[in-house]
Amino acid sequence: MSPFLVTRTLPEDATDAALRADVLMGLTSTPKTLPPKWFYDAQGSELFEKITELPEYYPTRAEREILVGRAGEIAAATGARTLVELGSGSSEKTRYVIDALTGLHTYVPVDVSESALTQAGQALIGERPELDVHALIADFTGGLVLPDTPGPRLVAFLGGTLGNLLPAERAAFLASVRALLSPGDALLLGTDLVKEERVLVEAYDDAAGVTAAFNKNVLTVINRELGADFDPGAFEHVALWDTDNEWIEMRLRSRTAQTVKVPALDLAVHFAAGEEMRTEVSAKFRRDGVRAELSAAGLEPAHWWTDGGGRFALSLSVAR
Repeated sequence: MSPFLVTRTLPEDATDAALRADVLMGLTSTPKTLPPKWFYDAQGSELFEKITELPEYYPTRAEREILVGRAGEIAAATGARTLVELGSGSSEKTRYVIDALTGLHTYVPVDVSESALTQAGQALIGERPELDVHALIADFTGGLVLPDTPGPRLVAFLGGTLGNLLPAERAAFLASVRALLSPGDALLLGTDLVKEERVLVEAYDDAAGVTAAFNKNVLTVINRELGADFDPGAFEHVALWDTDNEWIEMRLRSRTAQTVKVPALDLAVHFAAGEEMRTEVSAKFRRDGVRAELSAAGLEPAHWWTDGGGRFALSLSVAR
């Protein structure tokens, strides 16, 4: 059986330090913000899995449809011997590409969650005993260093997560990905597409209220980790389409005037009645815009695939 290695590039206390920094900056900013990565504790991850099964939430199904139908083309176009997946989680969708890459030698899943990496990696080794799996506990937005593995390499960044980054952050991220690649290596990128406003808003404000619970979970995380006294029931979930920026914003709206204490930061934060705090941006894309952003990062767009409804796209670009 091939090796299963796990390398930690994040310090043990990195998550706590990052949470403290993000919460302090976000709650003292105007308007207030919290980054979406703090949704994903165990409860948040479970809620997100439920979201992906909701009738309103199309991106996961649409992306899977493309992967099922196009994995063979992706494999043929790249001939990858190393597959690197950023934000790999359970690695579920990537299996279609892994199975199609018959010459694959090494899989490098990258995630901040050691438990998710271990579970997914061990399951994959059981199915593909000839495959080397070298998991990285790392933040893929911060100076990632990859292990020495055979080329050509294919980096996969799926799920539309690129849309959670603001434009300047996207440019920096894509440039950092290009820096990991040698000429001829490739990036497989998932992007949700601009579409009817009603469809977009409903995807982030479902009738069952699962997304609302997911949004408020960030308050529960801060309560648990930083000793805060947020009352999730005192906030209302809001999802809005920003036509100018072409992104969905998720917010939490304070139902009343209230003051929240965060003892770990020696912080007291006042919310006015009706005040909104942004918790996520989810940009939606057009083909020309994706091409321009990839080209600016030194990546040459080579293939573009969408699902049957034209709701979601996978693009394959090659390092110049």
